[in-house]
Amino acid sequence: MLSHVRPAEEIDGLRGLSARLGADPRRTQGAGGNISIKEDGTLWIKASGTWLAHALDRPILVPIALAPLLEAYRQGRKEAETAVSFLIGGAGDVPPTGAPAALRPSIETAVHAVIPWRVVIHLHCVETIAHAVRTDAHDRLAARLDRLPGVQWTLVPYARPGVPLARAIVAARPFGERANVHVLANHGLIVSADTVAAAGALLERVIAALAVEPRVAPAADLSALAALAEGSAYRLPDDPAVHAIALDPATLAVAHGAPLYPDHVIFLGDRIDLVDAGRPPAAAGSASLSGAAPMQVMPGRGVLLRRDGWTAGMDAMARCLADVASRLSPGDPIRRLGGAEIHALTHWEAETYRQVLNGSIRNA
Repeated sequence: MLSHVRPAEEIDGLRGLSARLGADPRRTQGAGGNISIKEDGTLWIKASGTWLAHALDRPILVPIALAPLLEAYRQGRKEAETAVSFLIGGAGDVPPTGAPAALRPSIETAVHAVIPWRVVIHLHCVETIAHAVRTDAHDRLAARLDRLPGVQWTLVPYARPGVPLARAIVAARPFGERANVHVLANHGLIVSADTVAAAGALLERVIAALAVEPRVAPAADLSALAALAEGSAYRLPDDPAVHAIALDPATLAVAHGAPLYPDHVIFLGDRIDLVDAGRPPAAAGSASLSGAAPMQVMPGRGVLLRRDGWTAGMDAMARCLADVASRLSPGDPIRRLGGAEIHALTHWEAETYRQVLNGSIRNA
């Protein structure tokens, strides 16, 4: 049964919840994650490349005509992928300075559309990802979620975000259309409910049940790292927590393999470079930068990120990798993204758009 709360109040509540979730790097990072509400045939959803954390400071929601989108999805039409054709009024909110002319719906709009609940929250929660990248994820999730009253959960096999993921969700419905928790393999978490308050409460219950204690790494010598990076093509991460990747051997062993989830690929590339802690990073403009990874890790010393490839999301995703890897061990049965899955992400126009917009956030 739907709440008696008026639609405008629910949308305001959605914005408030979005801002709270977006401000917590353990819940989601940068432009990652999306949130939506269905109201009178309209799907209000976060725009691609915008940040949940900014929900109270700027417009981040765009309105989509739900029925036409679902019909396009059922017919397998390409318009369902971007959902731009179904924007009500033909355009989104005014974007930040330097961004493309109009905001597009989230790249996962089709996912929100096929889930029949009124409110849908999708996050790249580090607690969830630490389970979702394991080959034994189903058993681990069952041990934690089966005991939660009112939770009907399912594990969705990995699929590229967008329409492929929407189809995977539809195919993975052990509870018919009323599953209210979807754990997305190598991706993240979706919780759904009929009100914003109920969705937020369910989210916190699920995340608490999935909590994994991270390893604690020693602190980095930031002064020494800054001196090493001075004049180079690399810089210190904004968040010192990123250095756990270099300072804890187990975390490094997990982080150094093939990517674990889509945003890892999009913002940090398909590999991490390990460099000798005694060797300074390449100078700005150096020919040796050709093909260099966005992230350089100096084991036992710290992490540096490329200056020239900087977007507002790179730091957030580096922190996410540290948080996820510190909740796993090298001996865990980890499933990583394969070459075809990585190629599908890096050659996807929707992700290129999101990166362009995300990079403009720092100047907005």
